[in-house]
Amino acid sequence: QVQLVESGGGSVQAGGSLRLSCAASEYIGCMGWFRQAPGKGREGVAAMYGGGFSTYYADSVKGRFTISQDNAKNTLYLRMNSLKPEDTAIYFCAARRGDCGLNPANYNYWGQGTQVTVSS
Repeated sequence: QVQLVESGGGSVQAGGSLRLSCAASEYIGCMGWFRQAPGKGREGVAAMYGGGFSTYYADSVKGRFTISQDNAKNTLYLRMNSLKPEDTAIYFCAARRGDCGLNPANYNYWGQGTQVTVSS
């Protein structure tokens, strides 16, 4: 069973930055970040396949968020800049073996989530 542990969430003002980390118990080809705001469904934010061979971003975060991975540490990161109040959500790290993308239904392994709150 793959274990994923997120860290790095917190509270910031609009325009600020945060970096999320996700430590995986083993290397998985496809890893991604998802988020769920109160009263909304879970949505894909960014995903990466093969340590950077392919990357995927939601339109809402393109140009502001950057996904990266340290393969030696089996750790996935999400650098979030120019944060907006609408980015407020619980952020989850997820992984799957096989094709990559932003559909949360395709992911098998999930972390416990970390809260990100952006105030105006």
